[in-house]
Amino acid sequence: MLKSLKIGSLVLAHNVVLAPLAGITNLPFRLLCRQQGASLAYTEMVSVNGLVREGVKTLALLKSTPEDRPLGVQLFGEKPSDLAEAARMVEGYGDLIDINMGCPVRKVVGTGAGSALLQEPLKIAAIIRAVRAATSLPLTIKIRSGWHCGSNVFKEVGHIAEAEGCDAVTLHPRSRSLMFSGQADWTQLKELKEALAIPVLGSGDLFTPDDCHRMLAETGCDGIMVARGALGAPWIFRQIRELEQTGSYTQATAAGRADTIEQHLNLFIEERGEAIAVREIKKHIGWYAKGFAGASEIRRAANSDGSLEDIRVLTERIRSAADMAAHAPDIYAD
Repeated sequence: MLKSLKIGSLVLAHNVVLAPLAGITNLPFRLLCRQQGASLAYTEMVSVNGLVREGVKTLALLKSTPEDRPLGVQLFGEKPSDLAEAARMVEGYGDLIDINMGCPVRKVVGTGAGSALLQEPLKIAAIIRAVRAATSLPLTIKIRSGWHCGSNVFKEVGHIAEAEGCDAVTLHPRSRSLMFSGQADWTQLKELKEALAIPVLGSGDLFTPDDCHRMLAETGCDGIMVARGALGAPWIFRQIRELEQTGSYTQATAAGRADTIEQHLNLFIEERGEAIAVREIKKHIGWYAKGFAGASEIRRAANSDGSLEDIRVLTERIRSAADMAAHAPDIYAD
């Protein structure tokens, strides 16, 4: 089920990609996921208002390296002209532009962006048309099923995207009103795939390698976008490939988690400096610290510890911990 994926002029080695996650998919985390096998990674959501009005400060979110390619740049906004201008500004920073039309959080939808756009199909058409005219890069959108449960517009929006020149559509099959509760309706992915000629990627409730293979098998979608399943588990991309090749995959050990935390921390230090690295890695330890004896106490300690040495001590505690039997993953909002 893993296969190459063509999105416009961009050809990916395979069809498993890292989703854009606000506050998460910065350069250090993207590099970790790429080393584990993600074929494409996205920046955090980038505000077009920030780009157009603040310029250099917002462009800092797009910092990358040669190892961090191909790179998708995700934009959010609600004015066609601003989104078109932002697309022109970021064209040299990535290999693909995605427009967020699915984010459900209040501070985004309150501006008319994200999933709020699902209430205005005509505006969606105007946005895609303007951005398509502004850039030659592959262009995609990420959407939800609709604004409210039962008011599904995903097929209508998919047809609009295809007609206006989008190269692919990613669907998270939940309504905005569901936020991250309930269960994603994967049957909608199958419906959208059958309705469109352009590639359809699936997102939603991909927490294990088994989930990822099941989505591909059940929906026929062209690729998958892993979001919350990568939190504290960048190795999920390696495990997906292992499952494809061998029918099983290697579980992460406590020692392996410690190695990854150390690598993640060092990438943060190199990129942002010690103070920011310590602050950022603490929230990630909350996700890494599971699957071994004493994990809950490690999570509590990470919240209070404040120095680089504190973090290194916690990492060594994790390294020496006893692994527990495989368990259902904790679920965190993306």
